[in-house]
Amino acid sequence: MQAETPPAVDPERLSAPVMAESPLRIALLGYRSQPHGGGQGVYLRYLSKALVEAGHTVDVISGPPYPHLDPRVRLIQLPSMDLFVNGLSSLRPHHLKSMSNIIEWLSQLTGGFSEPRTFGRRAVKYLRQHGNNYDLIHDNQSLSYGMLEIQKMGLPLVTTVHHPITSDLRIALSAARSFKERLFIRRWHSFLKMQKKVIKQLRNIVTVSDCSRQDIARDFGLQPAGISLAHNGIDIEVFKPVPDIPRNPLRLMATCSADAPLKGLRYLLHAYASLLVRYPDLELLLISKPNPGGKTEKLVQRLGIADKVRFVNGISTQQMVRYYAEAAIAVIPSVYEGFGLPAGEAMACGVPVVSTDGGALPEVVGDAGVIVPAKSVEALEEAIDSLLKDPLARAELGARGKKRIEDNFCWRVCAGQMTMYYRQVLANENG
Repeated sequence: MQAETPPAVDPERLSAPVMAESPLRIALLGYRSQPHGGGQGVYLRYLSKALVEAGHTVDVISGPPYPHLDPRVRLIQLPSMDLFVNGLSSLRPHHLKSMSNIIEWLSQLTGGFSEPRTFGRRAVKYLRQHGNNYDLIHDNQSLSYGMLEIQKMGLPLVTTVHHPITSDLRIALSAARSFKERLFIRRWHSFLKMQKKVIKQLRNIVTVSDCSRQDIARDFGLQPAGISLAHNGIDIEVFKPVPDIPRNPLRLMATCSADAPLKGLRYLLHAYASLLVRYPDLELLLISKPNPGGKTEKLVQRLGIADKVRFVNGISTQQMVRYYAEAAIAVIPSVYEGFGLPAGEAMACGVPVVSTDGGALPEVVGDAGVIVPAKSVEALEEAIDSLLKDPLARAELGARGKKRIEDNFCWRVCAGQMTMYYRQVLANENG
């Protein structure tokens, strides 16, 4: 049975200026927080910075790979075995002194993913000693058994769920081509059993889009009214136009995980191959790293575009902004997004956006971009073709997108919304 939850924060209150109250001491938890590893690392990095700028004290408690943080944010490292880097052969006798290490190693050995669970165990151990240093604990989607222990300890706990990983599982299974591959996918996502149990017992859940709120409620058996909303933000001090860099009128750009079916890159690659017939000099720059011999690499070879597509990865944020400044169009081909940071970042940089309607993307893009049906190669191709032919439309969409992000989705707005939510949670806990 679902635990009692406070009512969702009133959207009008969330958009109101934050009242001048005493600063909060906040611990942000992240089991895997390196910003180039996905949106969750970006979320921790920028939310912690925005909260510090709003006057709060913030510690980020993270497992490896560790986040890149503002100097004003303290990082508390909770080392794990980090088997993705160190490999299964890294097990040593001293590791067996820790049950968390044993769980992590055995799970990886059998094709599972236990980092959320083992991070929760380590976070509990740390907070038993240091929990009184914080007014509130904010977990970033580990949804681990450890979060229930923290809640039982009497520490006010907030959990962000960006989107239900059940969506990732469904899309990955639909893209699988063999029974063996489906079996591996199911084993990898076995942590969902834990998450489904835990989320129903958490008192304070917040998500980043209304689409995610509805999907979380549906897949985890919750009431939408019990899930609060505070949109993600974009760092508009960093992601902004660079006027002295000329745009390349024949360059497309996309930022997505190459081999994740959720990100829909294959649909963009097919559309790009078709567009090359009309635009032989059209470039495609992908901020992505395909697996050697993986599906993306094979598709690029099969389409005969290996010499036309450029993959870059491990770049700095500043370099990414320069790439946005050079691009004529940014494309977001995702099948599903719980929010859509790449869309918001491109818009903040003044780049016209062609986006699918996957998940929450229409909430972010609104009328400031071209929205097409997800999984439609033809729709992507037509939308890109239309903008390539119309530089005035590109300029208008770029300006409109930049204003939309500044008004609705910057981190200052997000920190204000989140602070309101924190104070409501604390009032309910103390009331």
